Amino acid sequence: MMNWNDMGPGMGFGMGLGWLFGLLILVLLVLAIAALIKYLRK
Repeated sequence: MMNWNDMGPGMGFGMGLGWLFGLLILVLLVLAIAALIKYLRK
């Protein structure tokens, strides 16, 4: 059912962009938590 070749370029690009966006948010969240821990330990 799921075949990358059958998908249109727009669909594949949209899915890839969403995955990258989610990964970016995850990295920013981890950095924010680390900064908060450092600030609270001061």
